[in-house]
Amino acid sequence: MWYNSCMKILHDIKLPLNATVEDIKCKCAKMLKVSPKSFKTFKILRRSLDARKKDNICYVYSVGVSNVVENEEPLIIPKVTADYRPIIVGFGPSGMICAHILAMAGLKPIVLERGESAENRKKSVDDFRQNRVLNTESNAQFGEGGAGAFSDGKLTTGIGEKAKSDYILKLFVRHGADQNILIDSKPHIGTDKLLPMVVSIRKEIEALGGEIHFNTKVSNVEIKDNLAIVTADKEHKTDSVVLAIGHSARDSYKMLYNNGFEFEPKAFSLGFRIEHLQKDINKAMYGAAFENPLLPPAEYKLVKHTQNGGVYTFCMCPGGFVTATSSEDGGIVTNGMSYHARDGLNANAAVLTSVEAEPTIFGGLEKQLYYERLAYELGGSNYNAPCQLLGDFISGNSTTKIGKINPTYTPDVTFARLDKAITQKAKAAFVEAFASFGKSISGFDRNDAVLTGFETRSSAPLRILRNGLYRSTRFAPVYPCGEGCGYAGGIMSAGVDGFRVAEAIIQKYK
Repeated sequence: MWYNSCMKILHDIKLPLNATVEDIKCKCAKMLKVSPKSFKTFKILRRSLDARKKDNICYVYSVGVSNVVENEEPLIIPKVTADYRPIIVGFGPSGMICAHILAMAGLKPIVLERGESAENRKKSVDDFRQNRVLNTESNAQFGEGGAGAFSDGKLTTGIGEKAKSDYILKLFVRHGADQNILIDSKPHIGTDKLLPMVVSIRKEIEALGGEIHFNTKVSNVEIKDNLAIVTADKEHKTDSVVLAIGHSARDSYKMLYNNGFEFEPKAFSLGFRIEHLQKDINKAMYGAAFENPLLPPAEYKLVKHTQNGGVYTFCMCPGGFVTATSSEDGGIVTNGMSYHARDGLNANAAVLTSVEAEPTIFGGLEKQLYYERLAYELGGSNYNAPCQLLGDFISGNSTTKIGKINPTYTPDVTFARLDKAITQKAKAAFVEAFASFGKSISGFDRNDAVLTGFETRSSAPLRILRNGLYRSTRFAPVYPCGEGCGYAGGIMSAGVDGFRVAEAIIQKYK
């Protein structure tokens, strides 16, 4: 035996951009001084792009090999029975994954979603972005797939729960996502592939006996005789209700608070979307190789700690669009998205600074609302978003015309003094950070980069408290879950939290 039957993991395998699977296999064989034919198991585990040396950009692989056939152990979801069907409030990433796991366990969950199915929801989102007609119950925040369904579908996470993360990634691939999300260090799906994917997952949940009720807003959750009574289209009685309400369900927060659920305020982030030409970002990140068709559109992630607070980029969308994601009348909320091909002219990202937790439970929510309403007024009170060129933001001038970069926000933008709309402390932090980011990425701080305000919904400003069993600290039948309840920060972390909660419910019934 040249090594034992346990899979050997080889790291830091650097190969050209055009390397084939056979090239990778031969490189591994050379490292181990064996024949490629001796591999009975060969699996690419991870792929990342290394562009630090611009004259030698390459992919770096981690690979598992073995001289015997090694079958991957599937993650087993035990079958259980219960007196009541679990109720899940919300069908975003956490609610969807929770519903899928519970359905696999034979518990036939009932999902209550205030928004529309993905097919109908897209029509409502398009109607808002094209015609300024906002459906406050079904929009880019509410509906099948949650807020993530109308974003880039970025799946990068640092939570470290590999078994659960792998299960979710494989579920996504089985329902239409690209196979590369299983190995890419920065996986993404793309909005165009996300929507049919979530529909397919829904159909599997239904085939397993689950039910998804759209246009069904929950108006009350109360506890009687250690059972949860969930009021929506009718009263649903259960001993397990999952709150996967999402970070924009402000009316649901207040209802739950009034019913005695325990909350705590938490920090959130506030800022803008910044846009550059994608080819300029490619040139800065890749150098002379920037036009190589084998290179993906360049991405970045930047952080700057200043005396006035930290500033960081978030949810960077290569070849993407700045999007209108309002969910309440009289407010502007921005986000970003890309299609799977990421072939739009502009790159965009959120540039955010942290806002400390307010002393009151709903103080952060009120601050979010203040900036959303301010953005609506600055934009002209017609759902145009306020916009300012970066050079004017830094120098404190009014923007009068667009430069080389055209804003992608629809329905439209209106020039406004974003620099005056935020605190002096926040402006000082942003100005220092932009200068630093310009040193990291040439041209990032160019005068005609476009700022669009405001991004307020990157995270929830409060948390619904739960204990070590994932149950509400006040009400045992209730499981606060996902980003909206303060326990996640993206599609994958929300999905994994939904998995955790489903496990806790299954364990209770076991």
